[in-house]
Amino acid sequence: MRNYEIMYILKADLDEAARKEKMASLAKILTDKGATVSATDESLGLRELAYPIKDETKGYYVVLKVSMDKAAIDEFNRLVRIDNNVLRHLITVAHE
Repeated sequence: MRNYEIMYILKADLDEAARKEKMASLAKILTDKGATVSATDESLGLRELAYPIKDETKGYYVVLKVSMDKAAIDEFNRLVRIDNNVLRHLITVAHE
């Protein structure tokens, strides 16, 4: 398994409980496929977007550090693309 960083942006209008639930469900997608989430970083938090995405001007940024294989990446990509609460996501290889 390789180490990756996943950054995703959630809709800003989600309340605290809904946001935590969505973050947990996204992490569960990864762990169900055998991935290990080593860190969750919410330090960027709520930010103004540089340009509107899906008619949203603000978003809540979350960064995950994950060890996973191709199956977990494919499943995460598939499910995040159809989730209306996720504005954007990006998966990069972590060079640590």
